[in-house]
Amino acid sequence: MAEIPELGRKEKVELRKVWPDEARDFTPWLSEQGLDELGEALGLDLELQSIEAPVGGFALDMLCSESGTNRTVIIENQLEPTNHDHLGKLLTYAGGCDANVIVWIAEDFRDEHRQALELLNQRTGEDTAFFGVVIELWKIGDSHPAPHFKMVVVPNEWKKIIKTGGELSERNLRYMEFFQKLIDSLVDRDFIPNRVKPRPDNFYHFSSGHSYRVKYSARFSVREAKVEIYIDSKNRDWNKTLFDKLMERRKHIESELSESLEWERQDAWRYSRVAVSHQGGIDDDPEKLKETKDWMIEKLQDFKRVFGPMLDELAVFKVRE
Repeated sequence: MAEIPELGRKEKVELRKVWPDEARDFTPWLSEQGLDELGEALGLDLELQSIEAPVGGFALDMLCSESGTNRTVIIENQLEPTNHDHLGKLLTYAGGCDANVIVWIAEDFRDEHRQALELLNQRTGEDTAFFGVVIELWKIGDSHPAPHFKMVVVPNEWKKIIKTGGELSERNLRYMEFFQKLIDSLVDRDFIPNRVKPRPDNFYHFSSGHSYRVKYSARFSVREAKVEIYIDSKNRDWNKTLFDKLMERRKHIESELSESLEWERQDAWRYSRVAVSHQGGIDDDPEKLKETKDWMIEKLQDFKRVFGPMLDELAVFKVRE
């Protein structure tokens, strides 16, 4: 008889033990360390604009935009069960910022507030989406507490949170179907924590595991599929410096991956990237698309294994504004 493995017991941690004050503790943590994880849970690539953003005589906890679409995303935090006061603030901020995506994070959602957000999702246009998110902390044994974002209210149709300007084309639908299969496979391999809905684009970004604007990316060009390290913070100099630091280790990186990479500093643009290519496109037959998906999975895992420790080491520098 096989030996039964000994497993740890998952314990819930009180939010206030880690973040005593919402404004002084939780909002700075979310903006500096938790934004990528929140974005993964929402299925959005979030870029921070400001915290405590002024809206009339009030202050919004966090103002963000969605990378690639520049849609406005607002986030209101509450380290307690939802209340009417914060619902009113949420609607005030949504109107004052002309927000497309409205996110309410709380310790717990009362039924009447959950129902209010669901009604707003039903009655608003396709370019507006309301999310209700419960923030939890869990630990196993003596481990550090780990955050978990649990979706309790999401738009009724994913089409509500992707601004397409009309009906989705057949190609858009093919991209969504392909990347959904890729995402599902990566969840099964513990590469990412949650199943999310992709947008109808030719790419999908995955968090590199820390708050810096560096992503693992899978995308299609005209005739090729690519896996990339995509560097695109708001600070162009920071992006180029990180790229150069990685470039100094090119020989070691390519040796670890057993192949040559495409090093694209992109001096004319803000972003930089390092990529590997594979012949194939979204219009290929199902068998070829499966081959491309399996190749992307392999390369994403390889990139995380090789680049991950380097990013943790190198991406902590600061560049003067």
